[in-house]
Amino acid sequence: MAFKTLFMALAPDAEQEKHRSFIDTGKYQLSTVIVKNQAEAVSVAKEVYKKEGISTIMLCPGFTHADVAALFQALNGKVGVTIARGDGPSSAIALPALQKAFGG
Repeated sequence: MAFKTLFMALAPDAEQEKHRSFIDTGKYQLSTVIVKNQAEAVSVAKEVYKKEGISTIMLCPGFTHADVAALFQALNGKVGVTIARGDGPSSAIALPALQKAFGG
């Protein structure tokens, strides 16, 4: 039995039906989906949970603590939800690139 995880990231130009990938090592299955917003994230999480039976969701740093709570509640507390965040210096390095890419 494989450990199943969904990773979601936010991008304003995402097409969640198109911007997906799946990796299966046998012991670990990782689904990735890029979404436009929190509403899409909830919809995708429910869909992937229903189809794949995931145990965890990992989110990019663009999601808030409230988003984590909403996803946890949307899946009735059956899936662990975390955010991938770096330390202060790493975040400071990434921020200019994100601002340049996303225009803000």
